[in-house]
Amino acid sequence: MLLLVLKCTLLCVLMAGTACSCMLKNHTIWIETQNCTQCVAVNTTICSGYFLLPVALLIQRSCAPLSLVYQTAFLPGCPRDVNPHIYYPAARCCSCRRCDTRTHHCVHPRPFSYDQCTITLGGEENQSPGRSC
Repeated sequence: MLLLVLKCTLLCVLMAGTACSCMLKNHTIWIETQNCTQCVAVNTTICSGYFLLPVALLIQRSCAPLSLVYQTAFLPGCPRDVNPHIYYPAARCCSCRRCDTRTHHCVHPRPFSYDQCTITLGGEENQSPGRSC
């Protein structure tokens, strides 16, 4: 009986660790568009974390948003014929669930990063490695 209680307690502790590992995280992304001369850093929320399984399964799980809202950012330096408003997602709720490969990158990271702009104030492109535009 004591062994059963110990196993159940250990299982609850392990499950609590995996349930808390997928959560909202503040993140800064840089937004730019081809026709505008400047880019803007915006703060948003993303889902970050992992889901631990004791064995590998064919159905992959990932930390994904359950609910998204789209917020607006204003890009300065746009010509009159270009809309200076850009929409970007902000996660409101996250969950570890089956990874939908139609809408999410489940395994491989993106080939480029959103942590800097390709546009400089002089109008020339920033040649950062691993980034293609």
